[in-house]
Amino acid sequence: MKQKTKKNASLTGLAKQLLAIDDQLTGCMHCGLCQAVCPVYGVTLKETDVSRGKIVLLENMAYEILKDADELSERLDRCLLCGSCQTNCPSGVNTIEIFLHARRLITEYKGLNVIKKIVFRFILPHPKLMSFFIAVSGRFQRIFRRKANKNMGTFEFPVLRPFVGKRHFQPLATKSFSAKYGKINTLSDKSGIKVAFFPGCLPDKLFVKVSEATMKVFEKNGVGVFMPDSLVCCGIPNLASGDYASFKQLVKTNLNLLENAEFDYLVSPCATCISNIKENWFRFIKDFTSAEQKLIEKIHYRAMDITEFSVDILNVKFDIQERKSGIKKVTYHDSCHLKKTLGIFTQPREILKNLSGLEFVEMPEADRCCGSGGSFTLTQHELANKIGQRKRNSIVSVNPDIVAAACPACMLQLMDMLSQNGDNVEVKHVIELYAENMNNQQTGFTDLKT
Repeated sequence: MKQKTKKNASLTGLAKQLLAIDDQLTGCMHCGLCQAVCPVYGVTLKETDVSRGKIVLLENMAYEILKDADELSERLDRCLLCGSCQTNCPSGVNTIEIFLHARRLITEYKGLNVIKKIVFRFILPHPKLMSFFIAVSGRFQRIFRRKANKNMGTFEFPVLRPFVGKRHFQPLATKSFSAKYGKINTLSDKSGIKVAFFPGCLPDKLFVKVSEATMKVFEKNGVGVFMPDSLVCCGIPNLASGDYASFKQLVKTNLNLLENAEFDYLVSPCATCISNIKENWFRFIKDFTSAEQKLIEKIHYRAMDITEFSVDILNVKFDIQERKSGIKKVTYHDSCHLKKTLGIFTQPREILKNLSGLEFVEMPEADRCCGSGGSFTLTQHELANKIGQRKRNSIVSVNPDIVAAACPACMLQLMDMLSQNGDNVEVKHVIELYAENMNNQQTGFTDLKT
C-alpha cells in the first residue's frame, strides 16, 4: 500500500513538472541544424542521439517514461551537454536547460543507481574524505598501476577497468591542493583586487599543479586570495545526472563558506566549474532562500575563468624574450563550457600567443567537443573514445609539442586519447604555461596563507 501511494505521488509530481519544460520544447522547429555539430550524432548517425530526436522523445515524455523509464534515461544520457546544438540553434532553444530538467524528472521518478548515490551523497559533500582517499591512493598507486605511454608518463590501472575501462592517466597526486595548503587568505597588493579562489575537484585532487600555477599568477600580479579549507564540489556531476537534491545541497554548502567573505571576483581554473557556478547556480536561483539568492546573484556577475580574469581584469603583461632555436609548438583545444557556454575563446589564445619559447598553431575543429562530458566517459566509454579520436587526429595534424586547454576534464580526455595512440604530446593547462613563463617562478605564496 505504501509503495502504491509513493508511486502515485511520483506520478503526480511528474505530471506537474512536465509542464515546466512543455513551453521550452515548442521552440524547436525540428530543422536539424543540430546534426552538423552534435559530436554524438557525428559518430552514431542516429536521430535519437541528436537534440532534435531527443526533443521529440520529450514531447511525449509522460508516455515514454511510463512505457520504459530506463530506455528513455539511456537515450538522454547519450548526450555530452556540450552546448553545441544550443549554440547552433537558429530558434535559440535552450537545450541544456531542457535536458537538465528532463534528467531531473527521470531521476526523481526512477531513482539513482547505487554507485552514483554513494559518490554524490557521501563522498562529494566531504572534501576531506576525498583528500584522504587521494592520499592513500597516491601512496599505493605503484602497486596497481602499469606504464601505458613512456613518452607521456601515463599509466593504466587494470584493477579499475570495470569502472574506467583502459583509460590512461597521469600519476595521482600524493596530496590534494587543499590538504597541502589549507585555508588561504592573503591581502591584495598592487592590483587592489581580492578574489575567492574555487579550484574545483580536479585541480584540487588531481591536477594540483594547475591550482599552484593559478596561485602563482595571483601572487605575481598582487591579487589577494581567499579560499576556505572545505569547499565542496560545484555540483555539476549531480545536476547532470538528475540528482537535483544533492546538487542543491552542495551549492548551499559552498554558499555558507563564502557568505561572509569579501571578494571582487570568484575565479576558477576549471571551465566546467565556473560555467556551472555562473550559469546553473543562477538558473535555479528561485529554489534558494532570499539570502542565498543575493549571494548567487553576486557570484553570477563576478565569476570568471582564470584566463578571462588574467587578460580582461589584470591586463597581464608578458615578458617576451628573444625567441631561440628549438622553439616548441603549442595548439589549443576550446573547452565546450568555456567557449559555447561562456563565450571565452580569445583570452586563452592571447596568453598562448605571447609566451616566449612557444609558437602557437591553430588546430582544425578547435572547438569541437573532445568527448569528455564528465561521467559520459564512464557510462558511454566507446562513444567517448570515438569522439576523442577525432579530436586527437585534429591535434596531431598540426604536429604540436603541447596541447593546451582550460578545462581539467578535457585535459583528462586529451591525455587519455593521445596516450592510447602512442603520441608524445604534453597536455597542459593554459595557466600552467603562463606561470612557467613568468620570470619569478618562486613566489612564496604558501607563506601567506592563514
